[in-house]
Amino acid sequence: MINKIVRIVLTIVGIFFGVSIAAVLENLGLFKSLDLNIIVIYAFFGIIFGFILFLIAPKMKILGERIGNVFESELLKFQTNDILIGSIGLIIGLIIAFLISQPLYNLNIPFLGTALSAILYLFFGYLGVTIATRKGDELASTLIGNRINTNQKAAKQEKTSDVSLPKILDTSVIIDGRIADICKTGFVEGTLIIPEFVLLELQHIADSSDGLKRNRGRRGLDILNKLQNEHIIDVKIESKDFPNISEVDTKLLKLAEHMNGVVLTNDYNLNKVAEFHGVQVLNINELANAVKPVVLPGEEMTIQVVRDGKESGQGLAYLDDGTMIVVDGGKKHIGETLNVVVTSVLQTAAGRMIFAKLNK
Repeated sequence: MINKIVRIVLTIVGIFFGVSIAAVLENLGLFKSLDLNIIVIYAFFGIIFGFILFLIAPKMKILGERIGNVFESELLKFQTNDILIGSIGLIIGLIIAFLISQPLYNLNIPFLGTALSAILYLFFGYLGVTIATRKGDELASTLIGNRINTNQKAAKQEKTSDVSLPKILDTSVIIDGRIADICKTGFVEGTLIIPEFVLLELQHIADSSDGLKRNRGRRGLDILNKLQNEHIIDVKIESKDFPNISEVDTKLLKLAEHMNGVVLTNDYNLNKVAEFHGVQVLNINELANAVKPVVLPGEEMTIQVVRDGKESGQGLAYLDDGTMIVVDGGKKHIGETLNVVVTSVLQTAAGRMIFAKLNK
């Protein structure tokens, strides 16, 4: 039924198209030498083009469906707000092209005004869509800049008493699992943001053929379910994505800039990249190091050497919280419990190391 309707519509379009071509040719004076009734000529062109479109209607329908599918697949790659912003940009671009092209119609050169107008419409339409989609956030900030600046100043002044910045979780801190225990203590305020691209990465890890990766991914999903089901803290799923960016860490930083939020992680490398981009980061490892007992040079400790170190003669021991102790001359005492004296402490964002020597 649809095929018949399409064929009928295209045939009618072909008839009108043929008649229009005949009218143009008549205005150019090409039919003056023909001893035929003008109605016959019009009918001939209408029938010819109507018949042509009648024959190619099925192929045109298939081509139209393919073009529609391509457009649909491309549109699905964009966020709804990007499509709306792009449409507004297109309308503005076409309005500008319309205003500029009006004087061109007064040109006496045949077809030049129409051709230039068509070029202007294409150029400004494309320009409007491109600028609106790529600079949408900046344009919005410019339009309501004064209000945003005022709100930001007020937020800075009342930062401790008003709503806290949103905390955006990355994949590593979710899999780590300590975030749930930290939230229970009440030290984390505000809203936890779970980006959809992080959930997608967790799902891929949970579906991995590697057993270790699969267990880590499932643990991360269990942690998220625990946070939501036990109502430990306000948790929201953020659908904002950046299709042109493939790296999840880069998407996190872009999202933090977009939401004026904080990235919550335990990834040392992400910590450094965020500092470079000027994005605030809360590193769980730094928090864990900060709450470890303070050890000063000269203190005595009782430890058990468990294995040898990298350097010659060194032995390694560990505290209950996982802090590594490097014992000078401890290699020959592996498996023994020793009294040692702390010589120095090395504190980094990745952890803390204690250097000690045997207490003689």
